[in-house]
Amino acid sequence: MSYFDTVASVDHALASLPSPDGAATAAAAARQAALTKPDGSLGRLEEIALFMAGWQGRERPRADRIDITVFAGNHGVAARGVSAYPVEVTAQMVANFRAGGAAINALAGACGANLSVVALDLDRPTGDICVEPAMSEAECLAALNAGAEVVSPEADLLIVGEMGIGNTTPAAALCLQSLGGADWAGRGTGIDADGLSRKAQAVEQAVALHAPACVSPFETLRRLGGREIAAMAGAILAARMRRVPVLLDGFICCAAIAPFAAAVPAITDHCLAAHCSNEAAHARLLNHLRLRPLLSLDMRLGEASGAAVAAQILRSALAAHNAMATFAEAAVAGIVAEAP
Repeated sequence: MSYFDTVASVDHALASLPSPDGAATAAAAARQAALTKPDGSLGRLEEIALFMAGWQGRERPRADRIDITVFAGNHGVAARGVSAYPVEVTAQMVANFRAGGAAINALAGACGANLSVVALDLDRPTGDICVEPAMSEAECLAALNAGAEVVSPEADLLIVGEMGIGNTTPAAALCLQSLGGADWAGRGTGIDADGLSRKAQAVEQAVALHAPACVSPFETLRRLGGREIAAMAGAILAARMRRVPVLLDGFICCAAIAPFAAAVPAITDHCLAAHCSNEAAHARLLNHLRLRPLLSLDMRLGEASGAAVAAQILRSALAAHNAMATFAEAAVAGIVAEAP
């Protein structure tokens, strides 16, 4: 049985998002206050530890199992010259992932993560969003479920990434429709000025066509997104339902949940932003999602690469939280209250 059987099941999930375990967060905060360091001296590492404690429901959260899944899909809009690479590269890169030769393979190994790759109908690109919806209702539900299926309740942390030539165009369209504003289209794979102009025009044309029918997050996603984008959204939503914390990657990954976040801002509560990429609009998108990135390294590769790097920061945060001695254990004098 599929995780998302109908459009109504997606709406129901968004309306019934679970919250973190307050008791576990409080216990973790009490432990932080007792560790042999001045309060707050480890900065965001302390925040990460409390975040992980709340979503895992443990005073001492773990990062023993980090799951990374890269979803791949092809896009009809790529035929409009919105990418520096031909669509054949999507399948070629999937083969590279599976052979262990891509950046994400090396970075997943470095952070001790389990890596899987899910290719979604690469021989059947989505519809060209400038003239038709990207997916039918059934196709979008199938993509959401492909994402949900990779989420294990045994995972301590989930990371999702993408591969799909041309996919920054639908990502920009999702942001424009969901969040408004302008200038969501960036250089993506490194297109020139003419390519950027074509891309911006495609985004505007697609949103003008579909906006009247984008009456729900699902409709926005199916009309303007893509299979790998919807799969990431499905994985992130399913992770929330299973209280698995998520480390978000770059612009496209974050754009996948922009329709959800526009309707239900709390959808990002179980998410940390790994980094701010070099894609021009990513910083603005993170502000809309109410997320502050852990890193800013001018990365723009995708593939979950930035999140794999940031996972090492998360591991450090949990190592400090779990392995440090308390003042009592170390026989170190704690803070002495000032006399009145």
